[in-house]
Amino acid sequence: MQAGFGQLMIAFGANLPIDAQTPADTLRLAFSALVSGGLSGLRLSTIYATPCFPAGAGPDYVNAAAAGPIPDGWDAARVLALLHRIEDDFGRKREQRWGMRTLDLDLVAFGSAILPDPETHAQWRGLDAETQRKTAPTELILPHPRLQDRAFVLVPLADVAPDWRHPVLGLTTRQLLAALSSDDVAQVVALAG
Repeated sequence: MQAGFGQLMIAFGANLPIDAQTPADTLRLAFSALVSGGLSGLRLSTIYATPCFPAGAGPDYVNAAAAGPIPDGWDAARVLALLHRIEDDFGRKREQRWGMRTLDLDLVAFGSAILPDPETHAQWRGLDAETQRKTAPTELILPHPRLQDRAFVLVPLADVAPDWRHPVLGLTTRQLLAALSSDDVAQVVALAG
């Protein structure tokens, strides 16, 4: 099997505690919930501390990523439904785009799928920052249209899927990460333990 084909990738983020549970604990528990929910082949990256995005919008984040094989019979919609159910279980509220959250699980890639189609993907990938801040898609866009721009996604993905190849841009996770500024990458810091 060629690297990256048949592989799904999920980005994790949190910056609000749940009761006495830290955001890092939430990521670990969410990973366990994904595995018990049917994604048993996933591997979890290191957990990283990252600055809040956008800057000043709240407490800093913890981020991670998971990658693994697509289970037989699963499609992207089924994975997304599982992610949303787990987010809900961890108290996720969708009140503000890019707002603070107890848990954020993003399906960032589903094998080599380009959803819903290459033209729509290109439109979302090309949006300026202000439009991105105000507008959310009404359908699943894969691969995630800003995946290539975000060190807080690419650094953890490089732990678990370094050779995955972006089906539109043609670059591997490692190559996408190498194209980012060293300042952005340096802000993504591994947590101890």
